[in-house]
Amino acid sequence: MPKISVIGAGYWGPNIIRNFYELGCLTAVCDKDEKRLSIIKNKFTGIVTTKDADEAIALADAVVIATHVASHYELTKKALTAGKDVFVEKPFTLKTTDAEELVELAKKKNCIIMVGHILLYQSEVRKLKEYVDTNELGKIYYIYTQRLNLGKVRQTEDVLWSLGPHDISIVLYLLNKTPNKVVAFAGTYLQPGIPDLVFLNLYFADNTIAHIHLSWLDPSKNRTITVVGDKKMATFNDAEANDRIKLYDKGINYESSSKSFSEAFPIRVGTTTIPNVPSKECLKAECEHFISCIQNRTTPITDGINGLNVVKILEAAQKSLELGGAPVSL
Repeated sequence: MPKISVIGAGYWGPNIIRNFYELGCLTAVCDKDEKRLSIIKNKFTGIVTTKDADEAIALADAVVIATHVASHYELTKKALTAGKDVFVEKPFTLKTTDAEELVELAKKKNCIIMVGHILLYQSEVRKLKEYVDTNELGKIYYIYTQRLNLGKVRQTEDVLWSLGPHDISIVLYLLNKTPNKVVAFAGTYLQPGIPDLVFLNLYFADNTIAHIHLSWLDPSKNRTITVVGDKKMATFNDAEANDRIKLYDKGINYESSSKSFSEAFPIRVGTTTIPNVPSKECLKAECEHFISCIQNRTTPITDGINGLNVVKILEAAQKSLELGGAPVSL
């Protein structure tokens, strides 16, 4: 098994640390906070804890970076320069140019980059992908997602950069293509300059549209994805305990030979199917995938290019917000 060091033991880091420890790969944990390191050392025996990122990198075959996004570029570059494979949490970087540089560096060093777009390892999202790839839904007209809740409010990261990578990565994964235009609108209510609400539209060359609604200022928790095709439609509600994914045999068929307008667009209402999709902790699946990619030298599902494409869209959305919702071409 590869030896893995984790840099960052803050909000999300302990979850990653636990998974790699249970998988028998964890060799070191690095954090600037002595109290956090003390907790980690007491909980996970037999590992090295250090405040020195260089030491953590040197001890490992691969490095996981779970620090604040502002440090992703510097730490990823440091690990790649040392010839280590890297799993970096989302968003990959804050700038497209930084992401491009890291992708090129990984290629030069023959290293793997995997970006933590965790929901692409969720079994229900994989099922939606199956529906799209097997043409079960037909031609995809549009996708819309909602990622809403009351909190957690961030001080240094707005709702676009905090929550947006999840849904942007899902849309790109499902459609297997990138948009040519981005439009975004925001609402800023709690803190000056930090949007709490974003409506993001992605436009694709084949007329497909994706709409993403993000908010941490909403009365109810909502984690839904809806995919509408010309044959069938599908939904995934991540906030539900049961019946989380549904396939609808519904649509409107165009019949050019019809004599009247109403006959030309008959509504089809068929059965609703609830597939049996076994649930698995998607973080564990993500960690297992990283280990497999290291061992077999294969490209991760969420590789550096995937991370780069998400950052490009985030940057374009940020520019659209600054322009008051003007379209930004990619």
